Amino acid sequence: MGRLEGKVAVVTGAGRGIGRAVAKLFAAEGAKVVVLSITPTNVDTVVADIAAKDGTVLGLVCDVGDAKQIEEAIAKVVAVFGGIDILVNNAFDPSVYSSSLIDLSVEKLQRNFDMGPVAYLRLMQACYPHLKASGEGRIINFGSMAGVLGMAGCGPYNMAKEAVRALTRTAAREWGPDNITVNNMLPVADTWGAAHANAPPPLSALGRFGSPEDDIAPVVLFLASKDAQFLTGYSLAADGGMIIDSGR
Repeated sequence: MGRLEGKVAVVTGAGRGIGRAVAKLFAAEGAKVVVLSITPTNVDTVVADIAAKDGTVLGLVCDVGDAKQIEEAIAKVVAVFGGIDILVNNAFDPSVYSSSLIDLSVEKLQRNFDMGPVAYLRLMQACYPHLKASGEGRIINFGSMAGVLGMAGCGPYNMAKEAVRALTRTAAREWGPDNITVNNMLPVADTWGAAHANAPPPLSALGRFGSPEDDIAPVVLFLASKDAQFLTGYSLAADGGMIIDSGR
């Protein structure tokens, strides 16, 4: 307990799945947590859950595909909490996840980029001065195992998520002198209800989907904590052993 005591953490896509699990764990570890999601009811639910356990929390409805909404949200965070120490870029749009390459429209591809690396970049830029002022800023982005593996039928998602990995590596080098670490998560988890839909288990060493609460959020906590202060520019595959070393 208390590994993030006094830190201010912004978590996008925090209304469900991994984002929700991360927000709740961060709050339990002492962080002042900002719950960002496009869905108001989800924001309200997560905020209530954290507040019920005496956590410090701010809920903001924000479409990260909208640059103005990002700007307004980060300004609100700073006005309320005085700064930002941790940014977790997790939000995405699952409705445009899949397409074969032959049928892929530019519009669908653009939506994946707008909600993925473009949104992540805008959030990183907006948070940068505050992360620098923190003296030990942390950014955790979410890529995907789908991109690493080149999963068939997921072209737009794969391309956008691999761009996130390039963004992460570049920011790690450019912002390292400011003592900001930037790392990437590659999870295999039951985030969209795959396990509950009786999907076959992933082809991993452990043979199961990861739990957002028990398997993924603790790894994000590690990256956000002092324990990971000398780790930057890397992709951590919390995947139950699906790729072993092939994604590094």
